[in-house]
Amino acid sequence: QVQVVESGGGSVQSGGSLRLSCAASGDTYRTYSLGWFRQAPGKEREGVAGIDMLGARSYGEFVKGRFTVSQDAKNTLNLQMNSLVPEDTGVYYCAASTYSRAGVGWAADFAYWGQGTQVTVSS
Repeated sequence: QVQVVESGGGSVQSGGSLRLSCAASGDTYRTYSLGWFRQAPGKEREGVAGIDMLGARSYGEFVKGRFTVSQDAKNTLNLQMNSLVPEDTGVYYCAASTYSRAGVGWAADFAYWGQGTQVTVSS
């Protein structure tokens, strides 16, 4: 099994920044790609940013250069979010995939999910 744990959520005013971190543990030999997803109340889950086994990054269209995804080690994933707006409010989930080239455009490729961390951006 693979466990995924997120940290770093919180509340911030519009224009502010937050940094999320994620760590996968357990049978991580099975996982090759990591990604961040989010879900706002009443909306579908959407991909935010991720890194695959080869280091390729994928971003959701709404990111528009505001967010940066990075890794400190193979089984970690960070998300630096700048210029936050109220529309970025939601629960942010980190997920791990057994596919080597998984991107955040297809959540179904990610089998292991964390519990999520709340991000609230006030106007």
